[in-house]
Amino acid sequence: MQPKLLKYILDIESVIEEIEFIKQKTQNNFKNFSDNIILQRAVERDLEIIGEAVRKMIEIAPNITITASKNIIGLRNIISHAYDSVEPEMLWGIIQKNIPVLAEEIRSLKGT
Repeated sequence: MQPKLLKYILDIESVIEEIEFIKQKTQNNFKNFSDNIILQRAVERDLEIIGEAVRKMIEIAPNITITASKNIIGLRNIISHAYDSVEPEMLWGIIQKNIPVLAEEIRSLKGT
């Protein structure tokens, strides 16, 4: 595996751990999450990092398979450029439904 590709995989893995910590901190409760703007901004930043890392991974290895790569990159662009349209419900849905799928795909790519 190319060193740069491994770096992006490890970056994503690290950010997913941060998101899991945020879920624990909120007791995996949407109300607790939606009441805490700091945690929402942290998730936004984490999702931006994931989107950029996925974009760079695909540049390096176009044959890499990440199921929702276009959506992940698109979300990064929304958070960066249309930040006023990002709602807590959307972030919560992503960390509940999409992040676990991405985590599994990243583990597979890493070979663990």
